[in-house]
Amino acid sequence: MSSDPAAAPDVPPFTRARAAGVPVTAVASTGSTNADMLRATDGPAPLPDLAVLATLGQTSGRGRLDRVWQAPAGQMLAMSVLVRTPLPDEVRGWLPLVAGAAMRTAIETVLPDAPVLVKWPNDVLIGGPSTAERKVCGILAQIAADGSVVVGSGVNLTIAEPDLPTPTATSLLVEGAVGTAADLADAVLTVWWTALRDAVRALAGGGPAAAGVLAATRAACGTIGRRVRLELPDGAVVLADAVGLDTAGRLLVRGDDGVESAIAVGDVTHLRHD
Repeated sequence: MSSDPAAAPDVPPFTRARAAGVPVTAVASTGSTNADMLRATDGPAPLPDLAVLATLGQTSGRGRLDRVWQAPAGQMLAMSVLVRTPLPDEVRGWLPLVAGAAMRTAIETVLPDAPVLVKWPNDVLIGGPSTAERKVCGILAQIAADGSVVVGSGVNLTIAEPDLPTPTATSLLVEGAVGTAADLADAVLTVWWTALRDAVRALAGGGPAAAGVLAATRAACGTIGRRVRLELPDGAVVLADAVGLDTAGRLLVRGDDGVESAIAVGDVTHLRHD
């Protein structure tokens, strides 16, 4: 796992996370925590299930569709978790959403009064019907060569309003969170990892516990019940109503013709609350 301490903030101590048992490796800087974790799964010393790599200095972060995710050094938390727990293929499709629901829980610990929601398939937004929804976190799940899954997350911590990358982005600081970047990162990582660990264990066990995780994830998904604009991989643009999630975590939409379909891949824009 690479680092470049000269070009980044100090290595965050993650005192709270370590005390909670989070197996975190922290670095001052790296290109991409997901890329590092994917390489490490093929190394001579196999990493354990739910191992974490985290930094406040990610320089080449990537999101879905190879999009760049940039933030000033020391003001964003990038972290990746290695999921080795065997999961049914259908359940694996839920991991970005489950991780998003876990992040929603984590953000609510530092912003207890903020309306936080998961946007299908992998974003966490702050906002609601009466306020603009803005992205505070992105999730990216990638399958490693050994079949494990790396779940990465980037959270805007203390980026000031003028420095946000787009008008549709926000940060914990902008939304009213109090504390240094290191303190906020520690709090978010601790709760996110714990919630994700518990969800993965429940999904692996199946039965009522797994059903409960999926139900909670559906409830956290603010895309359901919204009018949406879908940009599909073939370039098509569809306006539809998002009506639910199917058993594989695909978005169920109903077109203006009344026909329902399941969307596995696509970009979603929320248009309005009904």
